[in-house]
Formats: sequence, structure tokens, C-alpha cells
Amino acid sequence: MSDGQLPLAHRTSDLIGSVIDSSTSVLARQTHDIVRFAMGAPSDDLIPVDLLDEYSARTVPGKYSYGRSEGEPALVEQIVKLQAEHGITTAEERITVTTGGMQGLDLAFKLFVDPGDLVIVEGPTYTNGNATALSYGADVLEAPLDADGLVVDALPALVAKAGRAPKAIYTIPNFQNPSGVTQSLRRREQLLELAARWGSIIVDDDPYGLLRFNDNTIPGYSQIDPGNPQVFSVRTFSKILAPGLRIGWVDSDPRLQQLLINAKQAMDTCTSIPAQLTVTDFLADGHLQPHLERVLGLYRERKDAMRAALHRAFGDAVHATDPDGGFFLWVTFTDSQVDTQALFETALAAGVAYIPGTAFSVNGNFGESLRLCFATSTPERIDEGVARLKRAIDTAETTK
Repeated sequence: MSDGQLPLAHRTSDLIGSVIDSSTSVLARQTHDIVRFAMGAPSDDLIPVDLLDEYSARTVPGKYSYGRSEGEPALVEQIVKLQAEHGITTAEERITVTTGGMQGLDLAFKLFVDPGDLVIVEGPTYTNGNATALSYGADVLEAPLDADGLVVDALPALVAKAGRAPKAIYTIPNFQNPSGVTQSLRRREQLLELAARWGSIIVDDDPYGLLRFNDNTIPGYSQIDPGNPQVFSVRTFSKILAPGLRIGWVDSDPRLQQLLINAKQAMDTCTSIPAQLTVTDFLADGHLQPHLERVLGLYRERKDAMRAALHRAFGDAVHATDPDGGFFLWVTFTDSQVDTQALFETALAAGVAYIPGTAFSVNGNFGESLRLCFATSTPERIDEGVARLKRAIDTAETTK
């Protein structure tokens, strides 16, 4: 007779899930008003809902059938054009359409990482990136981050201590999640040099690159070294257009495309055809650039509002990053006694949600930090949310 135990695969012990994604369910269960700084997503008022609804309602033959696993040709064509408009030379045989950026990360680690392989990640970094690498059995090594992004100079010593070269280096070069910092040109060049020396794949995750508030664009890896087969670029429309579409793409060495197709066919066969066609028409009719021009000023206004609110509420008791784009501020309390994980429930009860810093570390670091998304809220709601955060901290301190 069964003892009730299920014959789970060994890999299930490495399926850690996502604190960020789980916050959606947590918030849905709340019945009181909450200022939502947790999820990294544009607010509904900054999504071009009317246009997307119009395009999604179009009647197209084969719209509800299966499609090509590598993506609909018309969308691939538009992606190549979009890349070219932003100074990135690519080709259709390099593009594979994915079901969001997360599938791109999953494909990267599925193709390149065997159990026990060393993968270098930034500390802190996107929790889902860590989780995906771990799900394929990676030995994840956290490397430091500063105002200029990944501290590339620190990598040789870390690798020497580990006693082996990394199979992959996972990095978010622009407006990094969660810190908001951008990797400098020199460090990008250095990382390419180290990857060449070690034979490592650079998993280049850049969901926010088009959300820059100024003209100080830094060339990406594929612009510094066009066609480099060791650069695997992951992109998505989730942040620049709408996350619910679940449309992304990878730009990689053409020799990988059949493997990517094989891997996708074991996942979802193909990315949603209706969603692909909606994005295709939106791009083809020239709506993306006007959309970006509209939202970028608002995102910058919200970032400035959040930094100002934090300064009013906490003064020098916190340090907040000042990103040139993207969605996030990384807030660190100078009083090391503030534990943002322990504070979470108190803050939620006070009506504000955030992601604790420990979620962004495989080692449980950054307990004195938290991530705030400024993209989701108006300046007025941001002021209210920061005030609620201050009240939650005051409440926690008085109950110690």
C-alpha cells in the first residue's frame, strides 16, 4: 500500500518559484486598498489598450491555428526592423519569438547549462533569472554590483576561487532589475573579453533597454561585437508594450535556431498566434515610437516623484538609486536593523506592497534593501505609498 509519497524528480528541489510573481496572488487576496510597488509592470493607463483591442479584433485567416515555432514571419520581420532602428544589426535567422522574456531565459539555460555547471549572476538580480538557472541544476555564483553595473573586475578572482570557468554569465545591462543601474561601456567590453577567454555564454537579458529617459545610450554587446556567437540576447514587449501579451524574442547565433525550435516544441509548440499578430500590426502601423515618447516622460516623472517622496519620508536613513530608465528603485536602509522581509506583512497591512531584497539573492543577502516599482503608480499614489511604508516601519519599531 502506498505511503502517500510521490515519486518526484530530483530537480524539484531546485524549483524555488518567484516571490515577484507570487505577489500577484498575494495581492489578489487582499480586501483593503494597497499601493502596489511590487510587480514590475506598466500601469493600465500607460498601456495602449484601445489600439491593442482594435488590432486583436481583426479577422485574419489562420489566426486561431498553430503557427511556426520560430515565430510568425511578419512579426520576425518587424522585430528585425525594430532592432535596426535602434542601431542593432540582426537577421531573421537569428530571431526566435518566445512566450515572454521568461521563455527566452528558460531556453538559454536549457540549451547551455548542465547540472553542476557554474553560472555567474549579479547580486542582486532578477529572482526569476536565478530560479531558472537553478531549475536546470546550475551552481549559481553571485557577483557584486555597483553604480556601473556588474563589477567585472571581481569575476576572475571569483572564478579562480570556484576552480572552474562559468558556463554562462547572466546579466541585465540596462536599468538592471532590481537595482536600476546600467552597466558601463568599459565593463561590457571587459565582459566580452572574459567570456571569450572562458568560453562562456553571456545571457544578455534586456527588457528595459528602450525605456531610457535621456539620449546617453550605451552600445549593447551585439553592437560592440556584432555576430558574437557567445551572446544570447533575450528581449520582450512586456515592459515596453503590455505584459499580458506574453510576446518576446531571442536574438542568437543562427546555428542555435533549430535547437531553439526543438526546445520550444517541447514547451508550447508556438507562441500565441493572436498575440503575435496583434503586436505585428501595432509595430507595422508605426505606433511603438509614439507610444514610447508618451510613456517615457511619465515614467521619469514617477521616478522623480518616488525619490522625492522617499527623501521627505526618510531623509538620509535610506539610499535610493537614480536610474536613467526602466521601472525600479533599489532602496537600502542605512539602519541595518530594518529587515525588509520581516517588515513585509506589516507593510501589506498598512496598504503598501514591495519586494524584499532577499528575493534577489541566492544567498539571502540584501535584507536591509527592497525594490520599488515606480512605473505602476501616479505621483499621488506614490506619495501615499511611501507614507504608508514609513508608517509600517514606525509601527514595526514601536512593537519591537
